[in-house]
Amino acid sequence: MRADARKNRDHLLAVAGTAIAEQGVDVSLRDIARRADVGLATLLRHFPTREALLDALLHTSFNELTAKAGALETDDSPGDALVSWLRDCVGWTTEYRGAVVLMAAAIEDPKSALHTSCVTLRAAGARLLTRAQAAGMARTDIDGADLFALVEALAWLGDQRSLAPRADHLFDVVASAILTSTASSDTEGERRPRARS
Repeated sequence: MRADARKNRDHLLAVAGTAIAEQGVDVSLRDIARRADVGLATLLRHFPTREALLDALLHTSFNELTAKAGALETDDSPGDALVSWLRDCVGWTTEYRGAVVLMAAAIEDPKSALHTSCVTLRAAGARLLTRAQAAGMARTDIDGADLFALVEALAWLGDQRSLAPRADHLFDVVASAILTSTASSDTEGERRPRARS
């Protein structure tokens, strides 16, 4: 890709990231193009679909979360590693309002531009879960698909303005339900205070 084309693409991604963070993933592509001071055709030339735009925008974050999962696989406490990754994953998905809905759909649709990234991210979380289960620190009746579904559910809570104040507390409730009692006591000191509403 030529340097000027790369610069234009990066500019579009920066503008799209701001617009999506403010208005959610349903923000008009025309509005993103207007904010970037380009025509809609220019935006579509770089990103032919909304999902292609989101995949490009979220790709770096997906890679970072996947890499973090890999690094955490050597953590001394598999339970703490799992909860740390889960918290980061949920926190990241709430940065872009509505992204979790697209992720939930994309993981079931191999034709989606987001599918590969979502599957890779789910597999990274599944490895952390399996490691915690093998150490007796996480319940064994859930799998990577369940864990990803919990990320989606917790991120959805964070997207709801009326429920957002309770999101941290509910995260702790879910994390406690995933971990066994031994792992739960290990992470108790890291828990955030219960949100009140």
